[in-house]
Amino acid sequence: MATPPPEQGPESAQRTQQEARRGAFSSRRVFILAAIGSAVGLGNIWRFPYVAYENGGGAFVIPYLIALLTAGLPFLFVDYALGHKHRGSAPLSFARESPRTEVLGWWQVAICFVIAVYYAAIIGWALRYTFFSVDKAWGSDPGGFFSGDFLQTSAPGVTADVVVGVLVPLLIVWAAVLLIMGLGVQKGIGATSVVFIPLLVLAFGFLVVRSLFLPGAADGLDALFTPDWGALTDASVWAAAFGQIFFSLSIGFGIMITYASYVGRRTDMTGSGLVVGFANSGFELLAGIGVFAALGFMAQANGTAVDEVVQSGIGLAFVAFPAIISEAAGGSVIGVLFFGSLVIAGLTSLVSVLEVVVSAVRDKFDLQRVTAVLVVGVPATALSVVLFSTTSGLHVLDIVDFFINRFGILFVAVVAMVVLAWGVRALPGLATHLNHHGSIRLSRGWIVLVSVVAPLALGFVLLRDFLDTLEKPYGDYPAWMLNVFGWGSAALVLAAAVVVTFLGRRADTPADNTRKEADR
Repeated sequence: MATPPPEQGPESAQRTQQEARRGAFSSRRVFILAAIGSAVGLGNIWRFPYVAYENGGGAFVIPYLIALLTAGLPFLFVDYALGHKHRGSAPLSFARESPRTEVLGWWQVAICFVIAVYYAAIIGWALRYTFFSVDKAWGSDPGGFFSGDFLQTSAPGVTADVVVGVLVPLLIVWAAVLLIMGLGVQKGIGATSVVFIPLLVLAFGFLVVRSLFLPGAADGLDALFTPDWGALTDASVWAAAFGQIFFSLSIGFGIMITYASYVGRRTDMTGSGLVVGFANSGFELLAGIGVFAALGFMAQANGTAVDEVVQSGIGLAFVAFPAIISEAAGGSVIGVLFFGSLVIAGLTSLVSVLEVVVSAVRDKFDLQRVTAVLVVGVPATALSVVLFSTTSGLHVLDIVDFFINRFGILFVAVVAMVVLAWGVRALPGLATHLNHHGSIRLSRGWIVLVSVVAPLALGFVLLRDFLDTLEKPYGDYPAWMLNVFGWGSAALVLAAAVVVTFLGRRADTPADNTRKEADR
């Protein structure tokens, strides 16, 4: 197996000093757990089961696995290669690959900042509901309790009326996350992942086992896994599979670039990627079993069909599951396990999202970790409180989440793949780097998947979502709210990326270092 040539000279010494200052994971195992912690988030639990059910049931497994192998894992390797080769945050890694691409890294950073601001609110809700589960505080009307008594949701619009019951858990979440971030890469992020990921698997595993013994569980599983083979001829089903894989693996918006930069130079990155990818998909399957077993029980208890109780997203977590908890024997235990799992999965994902921003700010402005955490964390906390602890928080969150996922994350990923593949021709060099120590060797087939298959598939998903949104504006929100918090947030992250790229000192790129050597 070929080995990379040794690095020499002042540039190598400078890079070594930078790496020591940035921090690192103590082992490949810690990196894998941290990467799994980032990938396994709220979407695995409340999005995948519904997507699978709506797109062919058991037959959805086929396009899902094909999407994993042809787009998810190949693009995951792109992120790994950029971060591991260039040893920097997303902007710095892009800049070291080609100075012209630094703006792509900052685009990803801006997206992560927006996600962190609203993602913390959902974790705060789950934290509060963990305690609500003990005495089933939502009573006989979980839907009314969630939007009424708990969130005190107003009509669509923006208000300044703070909800104390939302504000307090939100502040607790931010305090915990900033503490973890301040402790550093290994003592904070790594140590948290080592504890939380096994705990998450145990808690959710107990939940699944308990759900399987509920009356009607078999009906729910039948609804989920009964294959609709005709769905395989529907282009929208394949689009859903590629979209689900892309979002669930945390690829394309800087997280895996950042985490890969904290790993030892001789680490097997391709083998690690397979472990992370299949662990993430395994957890999604586990979530599907647990959720639909519980929905089968709910359908039987209400004397209805499973398709009448199926929900996704916030409705599943904070309305359907509380209803299940109220009906089931031992419901309090199910509730604590379910919402506790949401909190753990959410925290590990939020840490990874925020680390993208912190790492980029440190590299750009040469800050110490604690300083960078405060520079990023204080404004993020303030925005989170202002926007999402009020009676209008649910509406704003719903809009921002929809638009930033589709026209932020998906858009920058497609652009990045096209630029890396065709603009700066980076893929052969990235493949060579991963092949030095990778147990899975990347060939021309990988380059074809990243440069042609993945961009076309995800581009189709993006175009379809764009046209659908133009034809039927999202939700029933006023146009001004969609323009400000929807299209506005998608445009703002791109504008911010352009501004920050040219703000402060330039990234430490190979061209910069060559010029420094010439000056000497």
